[in-house]
Amino acid sequence: MNVRPIFLLSLLTAFLLPRTGSAQELSAEVRQSIGNLLNATAQKEISVGRIRIDSVATEGRTLQLFANMNCAYIPFREKNVAEIYKGVSALLPAAFAKYKVQIRTNNHSIEELIPRALRSKKEKRASTFNPAVSVPLVTDVSTPYTPTHGLQNRHIALWQSHGWYYEPKLTRWEWQRARIFQTVEDLYTQSYVLPFLVPMLENAGAYVLLPRERDCQTAEVVIDNDGCLGNRSTYTEHNADKAWTQGDGEGFAHLRNQYIDFENPFKEGTFRTIETIRKGKESTAEWIPEIPADGRYAVYVSYQTLPNSTDDALYTVHHKGGVTQFKVNQRMGGGTWIYLGTFGFSAGQDNACKVTLSNRSAKAGRTVTADAVKIGGGMGNIARRPSVMPQADYPYETSGYPRFCEGARYWLQWAGMPDSVYSESHGKNDYTDDYKCRGIWVNYLAGGSSVNPKEKGLNIPVNMAFAFHSDAGTTLNDSIIGTLGIYCTKGEKFANGTSRYLSHDLTDLVQSNIVHDIRTLYEPNWSRRGKWNQSYYEARVPQVPTMLLELLSHQNFADMRYGLDPRFRFTVSRAIYKGMLQFLCSQYNMDYVVQPLPVERLSLRMTGEREVELTWSPVADPLEPTATAEKYIVYTRIGDGDFDNGTPVDKNSYRTTLPADVVCSYKVVAVNKGGKSFPSEVLSAGYATNAQGTVLVVNGFDRISAPADFTIAATDSTSLAGFLDDLDHGVPYLRDISYIGKMKEFRRSIPWMDDDASGFGDSYGNYETQVIAGNTFDYPAVHGKAILKAGYSFVSCSLSGLSPDPSPAGRGEVTPLNEYRYVDLILGKQCQSKMGRGGVTALEFKTFSKETQEAITAYCKQGGNIFVSGAYVGSDLWDNRLAKAEDADKKFAMEVLKYKWRVGQAATMGKATSVASPFTAFTGNYSFHNELNPDTYVVESPDAIEPASEGAHTIMRYTENNLSAGVAYSGDYKTCIMGFPFESIRTEAERDALMKAILSFFNPQ
Repeated sequence: MNVRPIFLLSLLTAFLLPRTGSAQELSAEVRQSIGNLLNATAQKEISVGRIRIDSVATEGRTLQLFANMNCAYIPFREKNVAEIYKGVSALLPAAFAKYKVQIRTNNHSIEELIPRALRSKKEKRASTFNPAVSVPLVTDVSTPYTPTHGLQNRHIALWQSHGWYYEPKLTRWEWQRARIFQTVEDLYTQSYVLPFLVPMLENAGAYVLLPRERDCQTAEVVIDNDGCLGNRSTYTEHNADKAWTQGDGEGFAHLRNQYIDFENPFKEGTFRTIETIRKGKESTAEWIPEIPADGRYAVYVSYQTLPNSTDDALYTVHHKGGVTQFKVNQRMGGGTWIYLGTFGFSAGQDNACKVTLSNRSAKAGRTVTADAVKIGGGMGNIARRPSVMPQADYPYETSGYPRFCEGARYWLQWAGMPDSVYSESHGKNDYTDDYKCRGIWVNYLAGGSSVNPKEKGLNIPVNMAFAFHSDAGTTLNDSIIGTLGIYCTKGEKFANGTSRYLSHDLTDLVQSNIVHDIRTLYEPNWSRRGKWNQSYYEARVPQVPTMLLELLSHQNFADMRYGLDPRFRFTVSRAIYKGMLQFLCSQYNMDYVVQPLPVERLSLRMTGEREVELTWSPVADPLEPTATAEKYIVYTRIGDGDFDNGTPVDKNSYRTTLPADVVCSYKVVAVNKGGKSFPSEVLSAGYATNAQGTVLVVNGFDRISAPADFTIAATDSTSLAGFLDDLDHGVPYLRDISYIGKMKEFRRSIPWMDDDASGFGDSYGNYETQVIAGNTFDYPAVHGKAILKAGYSFVSCSLSGLSPDPSPAGRGEVTPLNEYRYVDLILGKQCQSKMGRGGVTALEFKTFSKETQEAITAYCKQGGNIFVSGAYVGSDLWDNRLAKAEDADKKFAMEVLKYKWRVGQAATMGKATSVASPFTAFTGNYSFHNELNPDTYVVESPDAIEPASEGAHTIMRYTENNLSAGVAYSGDYKTCIMGFPFESIRTEAERDALMKAILSFFNPQ
């Protein structure tokens, strides 16, 4: 045995280990008291196991207290750290009065666990993850506003949990989680990521990369220089000063309808190349798609990255809203699909709808490459079968599902990733490949950049990664499971040498924002489960700061009463965005600004024969002082086109001139240095040549909500609860991509057995491939189009615009009903709705608020004519399960609008017919959307209403039972009330006929 090395090792160990000295004098009682203090601090914020002091040491005049990992779950801030140290010092024996105290957990002092973004003093030498980016992957050059204190030039990789996958043991495609509470985790997390989180990050200036298809459009058109499989789309080139030539190397080719094993479409074709010019005549490549149907489609481009690639390849997308241009940095991202945006396209092949690429650049002599363009999401085209064949010879089979439903493993194959990225198992296990490929994909994206310099990849400097999951677990007392954050510091350093503990900061900030905002707005008892530093694959593998979020338990009814509500999803997504913003700005020593909330109280009124003025009010964010509007962008849509790129305005009003006989629509976003808000509702106006009058359309349908739910206490050991889809499906925001079918198992006692037998909450799967329409906030255009055809002009306003704006930033204006001879009030599926368990916050979305009743009453007394349609015009006032019926509300309906409620859920077939009455203008048969569909929100519970006074008559009945579906009144004023929404009528011809009848009744010629 060599004694010398052992002796040296002993000296080194003695030098490095802390000297315990008098620390041994700290009694067990004092340690327990300190543990109690830490537990008391933790209980204010988190649900976690007991915190204890495991060991004590002294280092010089510093007393070190080593707490267990539960202590690290506390969200440490300068305030509570100071309070903790003050409290601990008071508990220490006199012998330690002059010692500095340091509490350590998770290999750090608690003050080191304060996220950098929340420290008053920023350490200049602190480890930060801030790759320098002068030119991002994609730049929208058509946008009229660019943030400066947001996420500009940042690249974020994120994914929404699992997806539809092939299970060889069962020789079938299936979900990776159970169908429960009308959704499945594989789709559920998408309901946050795609409609909310990704747009928020993009609105702040970030470029977001996803390992799953983001477009739920089932149609897909691929246009390529090597040919267009299965469609008549065309790729053409136009040469000028420089000519397109064949590139040297592999490119994309679409040679087959399905791909098996490790086939890679980006290795089977060619690409085109051209030299850039700065002056002179440009050359272009042009992709003209054959679009199968009118709709909105995601646009992806592909190219190859070469040593001399340009960083400003100019792509132009021609779409229904005009022309939008992007500069793509081809020095990164070559050989895969690069998302540009989502646009409206008309069916067919039209030169007005295409994608072009120019060789014009800021610098001549560089290289532009061109390959395929992909439009739309499409259906899954990766075919699978068992890698080891059982007794039968199984054929390859695709999923049969839209690609957005599938797991990341399949998108990554279609997107040209190496099989080492998407199939770590070499094709044997798609389940493990799916969760492993996401982290490997992040590293491949960043490979070759300063972020991950030693690995090959796409050279994209990814700033962070985020895995969005929901968890399992149940409670028996309707308590919340809540939110868990997971990160991993194994290895201590990322590939670029920065500390992996940056993932702790990211996790803390995101989780803190989520829990704070939920508790403040919706549920004060929302649980914070802690921050786990554990070796989960998705948290461990990425070489960038990464968080794995388990937002809530999709298996717990108490959680999902919130989790199915679009308002909750918006709030959670905004909280995640704010946490990411705080983290990323702290890495660059930037002050952050949060993008504003959407504007409200919109009004569109005539100021001249054809001139209209649009006004609105900004909304203050009670949770974030920086989220104030500074300027605005107004977007315009003419007729059946799409919205343009927007016009910036400095104040909250905008004037424009209307063309004749066409519906013109407008929406507004607020902007500040942090980015832009979500869009407002859409208001519309139309000028009719030789108009018979002007109609004011009031959009009173702003509801978004979860489905109806119920709980029944145990009787004979059976306790029931669940969601009542047939009573009220709720209202999605724009559309729902996570709904799978009605809940079918309401017995709480039934346990989960496997994913095919989910127990309590088990749900059907008959809608899981469909997109379900929700509230588009775009119904004045639908009503207005029929009004124009009837020969009337129209303008529109928000329902809130009928009462004064109390906010300091408001214009103080009220839309006066008495200026209009005709009013059309849209109530859609408006009805009083709760959030979550209810009882914490006030009900929202009442059909007729006190202010609305007062405005309508005054209007009718002056001899007005008002048309009201909505599914809950009666039941919300007479029979809402959540609100006590008020005599004043019923009196308003009966004495002012002249109708009364008869019954809710009045019809299931979605058909109504006009009946004989003194009002002969009403004729014809009408059908409305009574089933879930992708076009218009479902009317599952229309109202039956009846005349309530002399002069009022039934004008329409439901065909299946002859219950009264509509009532009209003629006296000193006129009313027409329908128990189903006008905009839910299935065909344009039916809507035109009914609107003409209503206006003829109001204004007989």
